[in-house]
Amino acid sequence: MRLDKYLKVTRLIKRRTIANEACDAGKILINDVEAKASYQVKVGDKIQINMGTRNLKVEVKSISEYANKETASDLYIVVED
Repeated sequence: MRLDKYLKVTRLIKRRTIANEACDAGKILINDVEAKASYQVKVGDKIQINMGTRNLKVEVKSISEYANKETASDLYIVVED
């Protein structure tokens, strides 16, 4: 699954276009490397989101084409520093 779609499905970022723009601006890192929106997300990838004052690190737990509000957070684990 593409990175921008994964960010939207998991509700880490509200809209896919915003996720796409964040990737283009270099605000999304995968395994400590800047990632493009077309990056294919794999289980075990560590995603770092740096938007404004929000710095969030998550690890991909599973991938699903669809997730509702209750199950979206089951697709990732928040990683503490």
